[in-house]
Amino acid sequence: MQSYWLYKKDLASEIRTRYAINSLAMFILVTISVILFSIGSETISDYLSGGLFWVVIFFTAMSGLSRAFVSEEERGTALTLQLIASPTTVFSGKLLFNIILVFSMNIVVAFLYNILFESFVIKSHLLFYTGFILGNIGIAISSTIIASIIAKAGSKGTLYPVLSFPILLPLILILIELTKMSMDGTKFEEGIVELSVLLSYNVIMISASYLLFDFIWKD
Repeated sequence: MQSYWLYKKDLASEIRTRYAINSLAMFILVTISVILFSIGSETISDYLSGGLFWVVIFFTAMSGLSRAFVSEEERGTALTLQLIASPTTVFSGKLLFNIILVFSMNIVVAFLYNILFESFVIKSHLLFYTGFILGNIGIAISSTIIASIIAKAGSKGTLYPVLSFPILLPLILILIELTKMSMDGTKFEEGIVELSVLLSYNVIMISASYLLFDFIWKD
C-alpha cells in the first residue's frame, strides 16, 4: 500500500512538472521524424524497420527514465523517504511508476510505427505482444535500478546511458530477434527459447535490484 502511495506521489509530481512526459514525447517525435526524413523515398527491409523500432525505444528510455531518483535528490526529499519508508517500498513505488511510463511510451511508439512504416507488419501477434510486454518490464526494472545508482553522482546525464547500454543491450538484441520472428510469422511455440531468456532476464534483474537497493539507497 505504501508503494502505491509513493507511485501516486510521483505521478502527481510528473503531471505537475511534465518533465519526463515532455522529454519522452519530444524524443519520440524527433527520432521517428529523423528516421522518416533519412529514409525518404527509399524502401527499407522489414527486418531493418523492426530493429529501428527497438532502437527508438532504447534511446527514448535513455531520455526520460533517469529521473526516478534524481528528482528526489534535487528536491531534497530523499532523506525523508529514507526515514518514513523501507527500501523495498521505495523501490516498488518507483518501479511501478516506471513500468506505467514505459508501457505508455512504447504503446505510442508502436502506434506511430504501425501507421508511418508500411514495412513494419507483424504476422505473429501473440509472439510479438508477449515479447513486447516482457521487454517493457525488463526495460523498466533495469532503468529503475540504474537511476538509483546514478542519483547521487555528479554527471548524471552522462553516467545513465553509459551504465544502461551494457545492461540493456542483451535485452534489446533478444527483442529485435523476437520482432524479426514475429514479422516472419513464426509460431509462438518456436519462440519459447527467446521468451524464456526474456523472462529469465527479468527475474534476475528484479532479484538483483531488490537485493542491492538496500545498500544503494542508504549509501
